[in-house]
Amino acid sequence: SALEASGISRYEKINTFIGQTALEGAKRAAAEVAELIRAKAAEGKKCVLGLNSGRSPIEFYEELVRLHREEGLSFANVVVFNLFEYYPLDVNYPQSCLNQIKTMLFDHIDIAPEHIFSPDPSVPQSQIFAYCADYERKIEEFGGIDYQILGIGGVGNIGFNEPGSQPNSHTRLILLDPTSRKEAIRLF
Repeated sequence: SALEASGISRYEKINTFIGQTALEGAKRAAAEVAELIRAKAAEGKKCVLGLNSGRSPIEFYEELVRLHREEGLSFANVVVFNLFEYYPLDVNYPQSCLNQIKTMLFDHIDIAPEHIFSPDPSVPQSQIFAYCADYERKIEEFGGIDYQILGIGGVGNIGFNEPGSQPNSHTRLILLDPTSRKEAIRLF
């Protein structure tokens, strides 16, 4: 057609890698992140990662730890924003999203604690809207997310953006779908 001949297509062509195993996909993603971290460090810039917890990133974090220990990958220039947190929750709860990421990754690498940002699950409900806006501003202060790790839930939620979430959604308090709650309950 004329549109195809002009180079315009109906759908975006997102470069997608589908591995045979979760480990293969994790190693590929970790290699991409390592390359980005090193490139940003060479330019004297911060590398801003959006991370999540749960089952999805386990092998990915294991590979990043291996790259740090065995290949000298430094996280000194990395800034992390945790994708989500359960609410309300005691910030010291071992199964909080932040504590899961600490256990899987942060405790094993050289990231500065002041470069780790996570939603505070103890903010009073009356202050959540302002808190979420401040979290978004903090991300923008660092120039936005360079690389985001997401999980996909059983109902098709992506990073706990439940089906029906708007594509331009920002940090906010949401009610999880009952199926998503059942998936998450294993932590509690």
